[in-house]
Amino acid sequence: MRVLISGFGTVGQGFAEVVASRQDFFRERYGKEVRIVCAMDSKTYASDPDGLDPLELVSVKNTAGRVGRNTYEDSVKVMDSVDYDLLVEVSPTDVLTGGVGLTNIVHALECGKDVITVNKGPLALKFPELIGLARKNRCKFRFEGSVGGAMPIINLCHENLMGERIKSIRGIFNGTCNYILSKMDSGQPFEQALREAQQMGYAESDPANDIEGYDAACKVVILANSVFGRNVTFSDVNVTGISSITSEAVALAAANNMVIRLIGEVSDSKLEVSPRLIPKGHPLGISGTLNAAQILSDLAGPIAITGRGAGRKETASAILSDLIAIMDARK
Repeated sequence: MRVLISGFGTVGQGFAEVVASRQDFFRERYGKEVRIVCAMDSKTYASDPDGLDPLELVSVKNTAGRVGRNTYEDSVKVMDSVDYDLLVEVSPTDVLTGGVGLTNIVHALECGKDVITVNKGPLALKFPELIGLARKNRCKFRFEGSVGGAMPIINLCHENLMGERIKSIRGIFNGTCNYILSKMDSGQPFEQALREAQQMGYAESDPANDIEGYDAACKVVILANSVFGRNVTFSDVNVTGISSITSEAVALAAANNMVIRLIGEVSDSKLEVSPRLIPKGHPLGISGTLNAAQILSDLAGPIAITGRGAGRKETASAILSDLIAIMDARK
């Protein structure tokens, strides 16, 4: 399996490390290795038809600030210069246009290449078109890590709960907001909790994407389209963030044995992200940076899952699960 990685940032590096650590598994299961034949960051790339050393790619990126010596302006031209089977697209999310991630995914699918992505922007904006393109060109297109990072939810719904009618999914889909609200449970005011989240690296210097609920809304769209078969985009979600949550509101909730959490909810008729009152001890009342979800199905009833929603190796673990599924299907 020849892999091209687009977006050699934190998650791309994590995936390269996972590839390096799982070669014995690949050889035993498939009789061959997974070769990274090209890796692109935002400005440079490295390629080798015989395969690049994954750990050397990570080392070069961390020491030189670039993945390769070759510079480029057009990612599509780089892709066309490489013989690969699978695109792993992990470029930064652009929820307004889809960004270069959308361009790369579309081009790979048009060329008959399988695709794995954790990039929420293209999925939130063009999901039906991308699925249609994959089907037309008989490509595998998987995106488990786009919702909840290491928390298994999309493949759980499609594979383990196959045949069930899923009625609704509610969840905490943004660890940054959950961290801030957890700190507010302990008495910190919002601004102080936000600053601490930024210092810890959980929130960006411009935290709007997280605290205004946009990141969670993208994930709700992906679940709506992939699990419920809806045809919706980011603009269809009713979104309320957490920036207006006061210490007084948190204290009042606590007095009633409740916590406030930013909850995304999706069903056949609902598409919403908003702060909700959650009973203490409920599966969605968790603290810290974890993600959690409750899936309500007609036969199994409520199923609760939790996991780390971000992190280089955590998200790379979701990419690995998609990679194995594709390689199994291509046996």
